[in-house]
Amino acid sequence: MHAMTANIRSTTKYQQQREKAIEAAASIFASKGYHGASTKDIATHLGIRQGSLYYYFKSKEKALEEVCLIALKSYVGKMEAIFDQELPFDKKLSMVIRAHLSSYRENNAALRVHNEQRLYLPKGRRDKLKDLGSTYRQYLEQIFIDGVNKGKLRSNLDSHFAALSLIGLCNYWGSMLSRERGLNLDETIQKCTDITLHGCY
Repeated sequence: MHAMTANIRSTTKYQQQREKAIEAAASIFASKGYHGASTKDIATHLGIRQGSLYYYFKSKEKALEEVCLIALKSYVGKMEAIFDQELPFDKKLSMVIRAHLSSYRENNAALRVHNEQRLYLPKGRRDKLKDLGSTYRQYLEQIFIDGVNKGKLRSNLDSHFAALSLIGLCNYWGSMLSRERGLNLDETIQKCTDITLHGCY
């Protein structure tokens, strides 16, 4: 029993340290760029020896992949939680926009790295990210489809196009929120929600 408890504690401590290593990598990649950063930079930021970093990442490329994955998993998880709720269309869409944009303030370094540097990963590693992004888009597309079916949106709406357009809108303003700390989050969320739900008239 004692050995099991010790093993659980050891695993928990490892996970906590690994999360800190991912955060350190995100910070370094965001500030120096993938090609300008080194594993030594990440280790120094984390306060450990460079050799110890390989306990969490086998390479700089793997570190970049983990940073991108943690960024996507965070907001895909939020989307899943919203999608599963029984809510009116406008309320659900408003929650999606808030969750998407808030992610850039909560985890802005990792999301910036994902959006700007994921193409430095080889195709096989990018495919994992692409699958997560497709999952997010599919959930959002289904929300639009449900809105059409319930008579909340026009019957000829292209839900696929609408989902991609909203993702583009949120990614742009999310990037602005991560770069300009003075930009008001709530005001930006309200404006994106308003133009999505009500258009320009």
